[in-house]
Amino acid sequence: MDQDDLPLFRGLSETRKPITVSELTSRIKGVLEPAFSEVWIQAEISNYRPAASGHLYFSLKDSGSTIAAAMFGAGGKKRVSFELKDGMQVLCRGKVSIYAPRGNYQLIVDQIEPLGAGALQVAFEQLKAKLQSEGLFDPRRKRALPLFPKRIAVVTSPSGAAIQDMLNILRRRAPHLEVLVVPAVVQGAEAPRQLIRGLEAVNQYGLADVVILARGGGSIEDLWCFNDEALARAIAASKLPVVSAVGHEIDFTISDFVSDLRAPTPSAAAEIVSGHWVDVSRQIQQGSERMRGFILRDLANKKNVLAHLSARVISPLDKLREQMQRIDEWSLRLERATRNTFERRKLAFGQLTGKLEALSPLKVLERGYAIVRSEKGSVLRKRADAKPGESFSVVFNDGESKAKFT
Repeated sequence: MDQDDLPLFRGLSETRKPITVSELTSRIKGVLEPAFSEVWIQAEISNYRPAASGHLYFSLKDSGSTIAAAMFGAGGKKRVSFELKDGMQVLCRGKVSIYAPRGNYQLIVDQIEPLGAGALQVAFEQLKAKLQSEGLFDPRRKRALPLFPKRIAVVTSPSGAAIQDMLNILRRRAPHLEVLVVPAVVQGAEAPRQLIRGLEAVNQYGLADVVILARGGGSIEDLWCFNDEALARAIAASKLPVVSAVGHEIDFTISDFVSDLRAPTPSAAAEIVSGHWVDVSRQIQQGSERMRGFILRDLANKKNVLAHLSARVISPLDKLREQMQRIDEWSLRLERATRNTFERRKLAFGQLTGKLEALSPLKVLERGYAIVRSEKGSVLRKRADAKPGESFSVVFNDGESKAKFT
């Protein structure tokens, strides 16, 4: 399908041929930069961001508009004889330039001079002086934080990075602590009202032991809601201790001065309110480790004593084994003695048997002798022992015969 067939392109002539974004930006750059090659601007500094390279980035603003600005060169910071801060009124000389990758225009500053403290800074100092004169910053009215809080209320944006950092720290350091997140916007015109409402709700219902007003870093405009007079008076009226944890360590707000404690960052606030719990946990852990060491050393000593005593005490089993060994030895000796006695008796018996056999009448009979016995069985050794007419028997080696004396 040809693009001329589409309604959007129907009737598109060669003179209306579209150009690329880069071409458009280049044309605007060619028109704008020569027309504003040198301008002087009076404005208020905002979003000041010095880079490690030495370049300075910030915004210049008034009540109606804002323009990005940059001061390039490694010596950019050195060319400024004063310290740039958000809210400072300055007079800048530079040229307008187009930053092609984003199509943004910006002021490239080559000279900058201070003009005063700036409207926001003046307002800040005026409110600070007013509240200080009323005694709202007096250290004597500030309350000490509870040493061991059980519940902490954090009035902040639930979607911000600050609350996630705080929850991670509290979960790691004191996981038993209850944390109540009271949602509130922390930037813009609506922020003071929501912060006050959250603070008053926690006080009214006794929802926590300590309250933290928290927000991450930002420009003076981003943090301005914490310089609200009504919020400052609500903090001073709080029945519960209030910790102000707004911005970075270098940022100060009215809330910091009127609260019971200022924390440099939201993360630092989480560490502060859980500090005593961590100390006690550490002491318990150390005490537990010391007690465990004492017990192990005592057990080792008792084990050594027991081993020493065990070496000196004869085990009943060892004693029994010793007696069993002695019985085996005695049994062996008895067996040997019995066998020797038997052999000796056997030898003596053989000798006696030989003698008996040598003296045996049967042996005599075998040599041709005979035995004459009377009827009564007595041996007739002499002829005179026999009476005429008596019967007698003659015993031969192979038998017996009867006879009668005549």
